[in-house]
Amino acid sequence: MSVTKSDLELNHYSKDSTANALVIYDHGNSLVDEDTFWLRFQVKRKIKILKAEGLKEGEIEVRLYKGKSSKEKIRNIKAATYNLENKIIVKDVLKPSAIFEEENENYILVKFVLPKVKVGSVITYSYETQSRFMAKFQPWYFQGANPVLYSEYNTSIPGNYEYHIKLVGNIPLETNDQTVKKDCIYLNGGASANCAVAKYVMKNIPAYKPEGFTTTALNYIARIEYELSVIRRFNGSVERLTKTWDYVDKELKTDSDFGKQISKKSLIKNILPSGISSKDNQLEKAKAIRQFVVDNFKWNGKYERYDVSVKELLKEKVGSVFEINLLLENLLSSEGYKVYPILISTRNNGLPTKIFPVLTDFNYVILKTTIDGKDYYLDATEQYIPFGELPFRCLNQYGRLMDFENGSYWENITVKKHSLRHHKVNMTFQDDMFLGTIDSKFTGYHAHSLKRICTESPQAYLEQKVNANPNIKIKAHDISNFDKSEYDFQETIEIAMEPEIIGNKIYLNPFVFKFFKENPFKLQERTYPIDFGYKDIYTYAMKLELGENLSVTETPKDINHKLPNNSGSFTCSVKQLDNHLTIYFRIKFDNAIYVPQFYDYLKDFMSEIVETQNNALIVLEKQ
Repeated sequence: MSVTKSDLELNHYSKDSTANALVIYDHGNSLVDEDTFWLRFQVKRKIKILKAEGLKEGEIEVRLYKGKSSKEKIRNIKAATYNLENKIIVKDVLKPSAIFEEENENYILVKFVLPKVKVGSVITYSYETQSRFMAKFQPWYFQGANPVLYSEYNTSIPGNYEYHIKLVGNIPLETNDQTVKKDCIYLNGGASANCAVAKYVMKNIPAYKPEGFTTTALNYIARIEYELSVIRRFNGSVERLTKTWDYVDKELKTDSDFGKQISKKSLIKNILPSGISSKDNQLEKAKAIRQFVVDNFKWNGKYERYDVSVKELLKEKVGSVFEINLLLENLLSSEGYKVYPILISTRNNGLPTKIFPVLTDFNYVILKTTIDGKDYYLDATEQYIPFGELPFRCLNQYGRLMDFENGSYWENITVKKHSLRHHKVNMTFQDDMFLGTIDSKFTGYHAHSLKRICTESPQAYLEQKVNANPNIKIKAHDISNFDKSEYDFQETIEIAMEPEIIGNKIYLNPFVFKFFKENPFKLQERTYPIDFGYKDIYTYAMKLELGENLSVTETPKDINHKLPNNSGSFTCSVKQLDNHLTIYFRIKFDNAIYVPQFYDYLKDFMSEIVETQNNALIVLEKQ
């Protein structure tokens, strides 16, 4: 790869002024060696260092997989750093002593550090890996932490192997060429195979920049992935690795870690207290059964779908999510409820593919049951989440409902209710101080963490509230009718607040509590969805008693801002009636997920909300 003066003189990237580095050229090539039949993967890269934060691009790591009988190899590591000194290009080549290896039982980590890398440098490197693991055909990442000018991936796959090929992300390919090369692989006996040859190119790829309200980056980073589906051997035999869901259903039904752990009445005989079994109300009984599991069996934080034993859980009282929730399935089934396990992937694990069954995509199980015509999704790993709600980690769009009688199918996992955060403020002005109470109510996903903190450390909960609101003095605090297993959490605090007083004028920001202190959306553009996980509502209502001695000279303006397609709204209204002033403020998100095209709308929407809360001003005048 050549490096030019123009490469070295480049000091910024006009399309992204925040870029720490710029990938000028990224080239990959995967093929099967016609002599050894090993899979060869070749990489060439040229990168410009723009900022100090980009210096880490000169530290390269390559992970090599280790199997039981073979391990991947790396060959032909070449790298160099180019700098411009007195208008002359100076090249420093990677020395063998700068290449290191670390090894554990699962992989070998090869590291090399390029010499004399600094801001303004251009680095180049190339290497080749060799592998016997055809099931691990090399994926190609077009997108990464830095913008990329040009990325090309070439593949040559013998007809002996068929892969499901998946393009992830919403960035289109500039080039997608497919051809066939005749007789690309030969055996000594005269057998041969054709190869499917492909060339994929993307240009001017923006950096993937993580931001709030999203799931794992693996759902959105532009890349090509491969899943081996069929092996055709030269002796004529065919092995199909990708199965249909009908086949997978049959496998899972007899699986000792799944199907054989479901609906086993003998396994949980006499486990439930008689007081639960004798309940007549079906919903109340189901709630009591789930609460029994939550109170008596602890989740160990493990997600594994293997080595599942409900019997072991009953003995040890601690188990994986599969053991906990399959115990709940057994108990509900034994009481006559029709219960279906749903295999899901958590938000941090990525979306499971719908194109074909990939069981390794799933790392979690929840349950679905229907009581009195209403569907409920259930999980028993968390004690601060009520019956019918799922932990936030489970809100990942859809899962595979396992119905062993009629066949499995995809089930959308949605939260129908809005989660609520509501503050009702009543204030009076006495002795140059505002005194009052704030009644707060939190429901759904706004309540979970509050219930946990308040239960586990009430003092820490109060300290956290004090530290988060230094502008007020909390004189009293009361939590009303608290039950960690219920849907909502309510509290009342008595406060005192000292306003700014200049002459006979009093200046007050009416928002004692702010829902958003800054705009969470800061990117120039975002190419992946805005995923809140659930719909929510924020409301704030203040009533300020003016008495006989205060008059109002300035208030915040009324606002009525709607998102497109009636997908959300923001209102602020101020009214004066007799001797009191009221402010009503409401934010409503009617979608759990917004497509990327909504990003600019949401960015403006949130900017106005933050601006209103931070800069709202009431000016009062003493009479």
